[in-house]
Amino acid sequence: MGTALMYAQGGGRAGNVKTLSGMGSGVLEVVDDHDGDTYRCVYLLRLKGVVYILHAFQKKSKSGIKTPPQDKKLIKSRIKLAENDYEEFKKEIEE
Repeated sequence: MGTALMYAQGGGRAGNVKTLSGMGSGVLEVVDDHDGDTYRCVYLLRLKGVVYILHAFQKKSKSGIKTPPQDKKLIKSRIKLAENDYEEFKKEIEE
């Protein structure tokens, strides 16, 4: 996962990264397996020059390969927080 995030910071995209459906553009997820378990890390790339990690979790197969609704809700709320944080950051730089 760290390698995939390093690629994202440099403007690239690792092979184990895909767009997370239903979240809008620039929301990507890294999927990685370790010791028989699957882990996901969701990050936001649509804000210029920054990568926001929105959520990282172990995938428990309750709903097949779909992201559970409670995780999607959390990700959506964190997108709003990230966008607000980014706007505040931009204001501070412009001053």
